[in-house]
Amino acid sequence: MDGKKRTFNIDDPKLPDWIDDGDLASGGYPYNDKMPNDEYEKTVERLQIELVKMQYWLQDTGNRVVCAFEGRDAAGKGGTIFTLRQYMNPRSARNVALPKPSEIERGQWYFQRYISHFPTTGEFLTFDRSWYNRAGVEKVLGFCTPEQHESFLEEVPGFERLLVADGIHFFKFWLDIGQLMQLKRFHDRRHSPLKNWKFSPIDIEGAKRWDDYTKARDEMLARTHTAYAPWTIVRSNDKRRARIAVIRRILLSLPYKGRDMDVVGNEDALIIGSGHEFL
Repeated sequence: MDGKKRTFNIDDPKLPDWIDDGDLASGGYPYNDKMPNDEYEKTVERLQIELVKMQYWLQDTGNRVVCAFEGRDAAGKGGTIFTLRQYMNPRSARNVALPKPSEIERGQWYFQRYISHFPTTGEFLTFDRSWYNRAGVEKVLGFCTPEQHESFLEEVPGFERLLVADGIHFFKFWLDIGQLMQLKRFHDRRHSPLKNWKFSPIDIEGAKRWDDYTKARDEMLARTHTAYAPWTIVRSNDKRRARIAVIRRILLSLPYKGRDMDVVGNEDALIIGSGHEFL
């Protein structure tokens, strides 16, 4: 790691100093400190009020939204989705987090199990991991063949063009996390009586294959970033800034009635950008 050999026993309740001292800065994160909690709470509450307005607009107009959230393990996908949907009406703002495919689903067209969850008029849908599993987890851990992986990368731009052409507002978010921050969050999960259910052998395997995941991510972004379905990259070592950046991007992209631009504000160009070049 950074030219040094490191030893990390995740079962030791004490976090090593070399992780604790470098977690926020890992991966080239641009801020030295996390966003103050008071500032975060005030900002996110005002943005969540805008999200409620946006949901009324969806229901009045019949527009549909799909947000796909991707990123390494512990990048903050679940927490971002929770904050995004926290005060929206759950009847028309749904989250989809699919388990591993069943025997029947493995015999279907790959995209079929995801399409069955797509929104109807007025719905806001989030995917906590999406069809891009095939470009990341399945590719790196050998859960798909090289031929299946290549076929996916060739087919997905056309698949997503159909979504956009049908009028769906489509967002693809990659939450980017530094290697030391990932290890810190794994350690937090391992030793938290509330969160240890999140920690699994897959996390350990993923941590050992950091470079393989990086190569898979880079190829995925290069081949599936399009003008009609671009990748939005969010630097997420600080979960607070990342959540605000995601919500702000959605609010700035949808022409909902009553949008208060003073509340929505401007994007932080150090935290959010477009495509692989931003990394």
